[in-house]
Amino acid sequence: METRDANGNILADGDTVHLVKDLKVKGTSVTLKRGTVVKNIRLTDDPAEIECNAEKVKGLVLRTEFVKKA
Repeated sequence: METRDANGNILADGDTVHLVKDLKVKGTSVTLKRGTVVKNIRLTDDPAEIECNAEKVKGLVLRTEFVKKA
């Protein structure tokens, strides 16, 4: 299975992505704004999810429908 971003580009471990939508992070008061850069992503077993560390939030799991490859 290949992991694809919101535009259909193939993602790989270590890629950099941008958020395409403001996202509220559950369990915190942080909201990640549209355009936030997330570096060094890690792919998971689920092709619809990636793991990453964003500003102030460690161990974050994002849906690939909300990111685009930088």
